[in-house]
Amino acid sequence: HLKLEESGGGSVQAGGSLTLSCEASEYTVATLGWFRQAPGKGIQGVACIYREGRTDYGDAMLGRFTVSQDRAKKTVYLQITDLAPEDTATYFCVASLTYFGEPCLSRIDKYSVWGRGTQVTVSS
Repeated sequence: HLKLEESGGGSVQAGGSLTLSCEASEYTVATLGWFRQAPGKGIQGVACIYREGRTDYGDAMLGRFTVSQDRAKKTVYLQITDLAPEDTATYFCVASLTYFGEPCLSRIDKYSVWGRGTQVTVSS
């Protein structure tokens, strides 16, 4: 039974950086991703990475967000630079056990395993 555990969130000032980590209990996944939910808002796709390493990013995420993986450590990372108050949200690590052949942020319903989330708070 696959489990995901996020870490690395915290409170930072605008302009700072954070690297979130997500460790999987096993790495028999097709795609891993990050979604976020800001207070009072819907869930937004941030970034995702396919097993072979190809990545995809949400609108307006390209440039400040970098997703990567270390398969030996069964861990996926999300590096965020130049943080802004609008980045304040709970960030969820998600996994799809099957390859669904579409842009990996386009089908949130394909992600059957979710972590509990890690909170990122950015102050101005």
